[in-house]
Amino acid sequence: MPHLSRRSFLTVAGLPVVFGAVLPPGVRLVGLDTEDPLPGKHPGLTILNDRPVNAETPPHLLDQEVTGADRLFVRNNGIAPASPPDDPSGWTLRIAGEAVPEPVVFTLAELQGRFTHRSYQLTLECGGNGRKEFSPPATGNQWSTGAVGCPEWTGVRLRDVLEAARYDRDKAVYIGYYGRDTHLSGDPDKVVISRGVPIAKALENETLIAWAMNGEPIPHLNGYPLRLVASGYPASVSGKWLSEIVVRDRVHDGEKMNGASYRVPCKPVAPGAKVNDEDMCIIEEMPVKSLITSPKTGAVLTNDRTLPIAGHAWCGSGAVARVEYSIDFGSSWHPCTLTRPVNRYAWQHFRARCTFPESGYYEVWARATDEAGIAQPMVLPNWNPRGYLNNACHRIAVKVV
Repeated sequence: MPHLSRRSFLTVAGLPVVFGAVLPPGVRLVGLDTEDPLPGKHPGLTILNDRPVNAETPPHLLDQEVTGADRLFVRNNGIAPASPPDDPSGWTLRIAGEAVPEPVVFTLAELQGRFTHRSYQLTLECGGNGRKEFSPPATGNQWSTGAVGCPEWTGVRLRDVLEAARYDRDKAVYIGYYGRDTHLSGDPDKVVISRGVPIAKALENETLIAWAMNGEPIPHLNGYPLRLVASGYPASVSGKWLSEIVVRDRVHDGEKMNGASYRVPCKPVAPGAKVNDEDMCIIEEMPVKSLITSPKTGAVLTNDRTLPIAGHAWCGSGAVARVEYSIDFGSSWHPCTLTRPVNRYAWQHFRARCTFPESGYYEVWARATDEAGIAQPMVLPNWNPRGYLNNACHRIAVKVV
C-alpha cells in the first residue's frame, strides 16, 4: 500500500498528525501526555522516565498496610510486552541451566494446578531507592524515597518448581531469570536484564513464582502474568514477565550482573571516586530502613502542638527491632510503637505522637534498628558510583504556628 504515509497511522484524540511522516523516530508526541501514562496506576505516582517506564510513589500514598496494586512503584529496564495475554494459562516457564539435567517447561496452568499455592506480604525495594540524595550525583533514575512497596503476592515456591525439574543440588550455585520484555533498541536478540540470586536465597520459602498481587492478576507494568519475587534483595532480582529460570553452576553472569550494575565498592571509597569493576561486589541483602507515610511532608499545625505520625520499617532479613523519631535533628530520640511482621520479609508498621515545644519549623526524622543492632544512619551512607543502598533516616517537614 505505497500510497499510505506514516501520517495515516498517527492520531491524537482521533485527529491525524498532519506531519506525522516526518516525525523523528523516538520522539514522543506532546499531545499524548493527556492520555493515561501509567494504566492502572494511581495518578499521584511520580514519573521519572517514560522509556522505559519508571515511576515512584510519594510516601503519603504508601500509607496502606498492604500496598495497593495501583500504588506499587514501576521499575522497568526495557519495554513491557506489548500485548498481555487475555488468557495467561498457556504462558510458559522454562527451567534449564547447567544444574538441570534436561530442560523442563511448565505452563502457568500447570504451575497453578500442580504446586501448593503460597501467599505472603513481601517488600520490594529498588536498589537505587534514595539515589537522588547522593552527592556528587550518581548515575541512573533519580529516585527519592518511593521505589518501595509491600503487596501480598500469591504463587508457588521456586524451590518446589526446581525440585520438580530435578535440579542438581551438588552443582547448583546461583539462579538467573529471563523475561519477555524487549530491549530499548528493538533488537530481539538483546537481553534487557537477567539477574539472579544465590541458590540458598532461591530455596527460601518466601521466594515465589507469582501470578497474583493482592488476590488479583499482577498489573501489566509490574510483570503480568508471571514474575519472580525474592524479597530482601534489590527488586531487580525479582524478574518480570518471567519466561525462563536457569540454575547455574557458577555465579550468574546475565545482563546487569557485571560491571557497576547493582554492585557497590567492596571497601568504602571517597565520594566521586572512580572504582574498577573488579573492586565492586554484588548487592545482596538490602539495609534496614523506614518511611514516614503520615502526615505528608509540609504538614502545618495551627491549633495543636501534637502530631500523630505513622509509617513502615523493613530490612533485608530478620525483623526490625525498634523505630524511633526525633524532632531535634537527631539530638534525642523517642520510641515508636512497632508491630511485628505478619511474615518474614513483610514490612512493619510504626506509630507515635510528636509534641512540639513552641511555634516554628521542625523536621521529624525516623530511624529503624534491626534485630542485629544495625541502625539507619542519620546522614547519607557510603557513596557509590550508581547510588545504591541509601538508607539514611527519612525526614518530613512540619510547621507549627
